[in-house]
Amino acid sequence: MQWPSLSLILSEVFLAYIVYSIYTLSLLFVVPSCEKGKPCLESYLYKNPQSQLHIYSSVTERPIEREVNLLYTLENFNYTQTQNISLSIDLPRKTKQNGTLFLHVIMVPIYYKQVKSFRELQKDLLMAYTTIKLTQYSVPEAEVFNLLEERDVSARTTKKYVYPVTHIKSKVTFTIMTEDIKFPTDGVPMELIHDLRIINGNKFLPIINYDFLQTRHRDLLQISPQNKTVNVSLMYTPITLGKLRLILHVEAAMQSLKNLGFSDKDIDEVKGIFADTNIYLLGSTFFIAAIHLLFDFLAFKSDVSFWRRKNNLAGLSKWTVVWRAFSQTIIFFYLLEENSSLLVLIPTGIGTIIELWKLKKIFRIEVISNNGIIPRIHFNENKINAAEAQTRVFDAESMRYLSYLLYPLVIGAALYSLLYQHHKSWYSWTIHSLVNGVYAFGFLFMLPQLFINYKLKSVAHLPWRAFMYKAFNTFIDDIFAFIITMPTAHRIACFRDDAVFLIYLYQRWLYPVDKSRTDADTIAEETVDVNSLTKKIN
Repeated sequence: MQWPSLSLILSEVFLAYIVYSIYTLSLLFVVPSCEKGKPCLESYLYKNPQSQLHIYSSVTERPIEREVNLLYTLENFNYTQTQNISLSIDLPRKTKQNGTLFLHVIMVPIYYKQVKSFRELQKDLLMAYTTIKLTQYSVPEAEVFNLLEERDVSARTTKKYVYPVTHIKSKVTFTIMTEDIKFPTDGVPMELIHDLRIINGNKFLPIINYDFLQTRHRDLLQISPQNKTVNVSLMYTPITLGKLRLILHVEAAMQSLKNLGFSDKDIDEVKGIFADTNIYLLGSTFFIAAIHLLFDFLAFKSDVSFWRRKNNLAGLSKWTVVWRAFSQTIIFFYLLEENSSLLVLIPTGIGTIIELWKLKKIFRIEVISNNGIIPRIHFNENKINAAEAQTRVFDAESMRYLSYLLYPLVIGAALYSLLYQHHKSWYSWTIHSLVNGVYAFGFLFMLPQLFINYKLKSVAHLPWRAFMYKAFNTFIDDIFAFIITMPTAHRIACFRDDAVFLIYLYQRWLYPVDKSRTDADTIAEETVDVNSLTKKIN
């Protein structure tokens, strides 16, 4: 009896954990049942009482009476319907000087005839209240300009920010749980305990909550000392208990990610998955993301295993491997330059390391130590067998044809970008020019391997297991290209990979693997001098 591999066991455990996590997530939307005869808590809103809405601003989270400014009052607040409130806020001096700003949302019954102060409203027993931090510290986007134009150097240095500055959230959403439900007193969800205020022993006041999922990084507006006022769109949305519990759970999880070193922009990418979605779509997204992560791991593992065992490079395009290492490195630096999400950066960085490691196999690099002196790097690629020599002939032929098309296109695109587009610096222009060549024409470097497959009438030499894992992920990438924020060029490249994948599948069908034939790695072991072979080709 053959025992299952460790990879299979770990994959099954991982999938089981993901299914359990999705099941646990679905339980958030299950309302606790209140049995007859047991004490229960019911919502204060179940009789639809009329209420007022008051909105204040302050520079501190817990202000005193003289520190608040009344921004908005609604005498008859209909909390059962979505509403959009436009606020024009006069910016305090402390906020403009890289300070903070808070919104205070207060909901009280409508039976009050006289206008009450902020302090009196806070003391009311029937008051529902929440505080929203309206500011966020973020590093401003770097200024772009035409590199060929003359600019004032002093002006350029004064506008260069190296530290986070205050930004205002131009779109803010707050919610009230309006669902008519009853809680058993001993079955209140843990995430609601701190927000639940009980009156008369069996009623809980409306739960007002700031929906941080709806505030995205693109909605931040930089505040400068010249700004006097700012316009903020305040959205109100009634929600169910399940959606409220989901928001509170995700908020706690995002705080844990921040403690692990993830930036606000990284967390912003995850928000888009949870915002404005139902439980079925959310569960499907989680499962697809888990499968993508699993295939990434299996592809990396299979790729490394294939190249570790590979001693004969017959049938493999040398320049295709070199190009992959170069392009992966350029893409990684480009994503780093664009401050892309760690969700994109981490897999790209791992892939870059693997591609660079493959170069050691391709060039047969050996590190020779000379009795403790500085080690010497030796390229031992002159002596190869006849099969590899034939592969290199085909590889050189395809690269010659490819250079006639590729080099003029890349150089022309770089010059166009320099003349007519704006960039942050010369480094930014270099990275953008290289990555545009990678994204636009990178698939052309897959042609040498396709050409070799055509000449050899075989695809048996390719790492098909790793390739199939990557191929499945290209289709998953098509889905996430619209979910996770990434540069447009990187999004287009996801769809380009699909076309390359289909061509390889066609060759797989056209040149089926013959299981009975001798392996290509064991034939044609006669060594050939590469230098003499090159002279014959020329």
